[in-house]
Amino acid sequence: MMPTTPLTGIHHISAMTGDAQANVDFYTRLLGMRAVKKTVNQDSVDVYHLFYADGEGQAGTDLTFFAFRGIARNRAGAGEINQIVLRVPTNASIDYWVQRFDRFGVSTGTESRLNGHRLLPFEDFEGQRLALMADEGGDVSIVPGTPWEHSTVPVEHQIIGLGAVSITTGRPENTLRMLTEIMGFTVIADEQGPEHPDHRILLLRIHTGGPNGLMIVHVRPDLPLARNGAGGVHHVSFRTPSQEAFTAWNRYLTEMGVRVTPEIDRYYFKAMYFREPGGVLYEISTDGPGFATDESQETMGQQLALPPAFAPMRDEIEPMLMPLDTSFARVTTEYGEPV
Repeated sequence: MMPTTPLTGIHHISAMTGDAQANVDFYTRLLGMRAVKKTVNQDSVDVYHLFYADGEGQAGTDLTFFAFRGIARNRAGAGEINQIVLRVPTNASIDYWVQRFDRFGVSTGTESRLNGHRLLPFEDFEGQRLALMADEGGDVSIVPGTPWEHSTVPVEHQIIGLGAVSITTGRPENTLRMLTEIMGFTVIADEQGPEHPDHRILLLRIHTGGPNGLMIVHVRPDLPLARNGAGGVHHVSFRTPSQEAFTAWNRYLTEMGVRVTPEIDRYYFKAMYFREPGGVLYEISTDGPGFATDESQETMGQQLALPPAFAPMRDEIEPMLMPLDTSFARVTTEYGEPV
């Protein structure tokens, strides 16, 4: 039986970059997000793991990157996360971002609507596919994050969390069964897509839906499998509010025959991983304890943080990493201006 506590939204999305410093500059100085943690990939400690979030580093707001230096670019296709949707407060915020993107030469696409909300697609410097979604104009059930007072973006227009995640699958029946029958998503829209006769676009919601509770599924059996790389997404994680709910989900998935990992302690949250039949990697995480566990709320994200399991290896780990500036002075300097 499905756990009594449902998955309560998107916890974080982890993507990939080949240039750590350019990534920091784009997501902090241009997008105005806060660098809340500079740490390492716990499965490959010679690789940075960078976390950007709201002013407090809350679950549901963090976009993370594994920085594999010089990695080849992502090749789009089936079996991947094809777009990350970020929340902004209002329709006026979308208008603000149109002008800001134009000012800095950021590539944007045609504006559309997602479940009543304005949606503005854009890409970062590596072709990472993103979009901004205004909370205004539709259901807003999941509380947004807290703006950061030191951001380069005005408080009223800041990115305040993750809005939705979009995936592509060549195995729609199995992908949708996993999402609906096992994970508890509900299909709320199903439309014909424009690219191919077999292209369908489905909108699903988890828990109360709205921003942070939406998933878009593109059915594309005509596409080759994606090849992950810079400008691509590694995985999406879904939220559980407590350790008890997290353990219940691990037990339930195992009972349902899902090949899920054991519970893994990532120090800032607990994690488990499994791959859906179409090829996308999913994670389920606990909301806490959070990023201020080993750093102060005021200064977190500026220095290399190593969880207790890796702290004794600092003298070995630091020389393997390229210098990376996430200082307060840098991340609060407007994009394009000298630091």
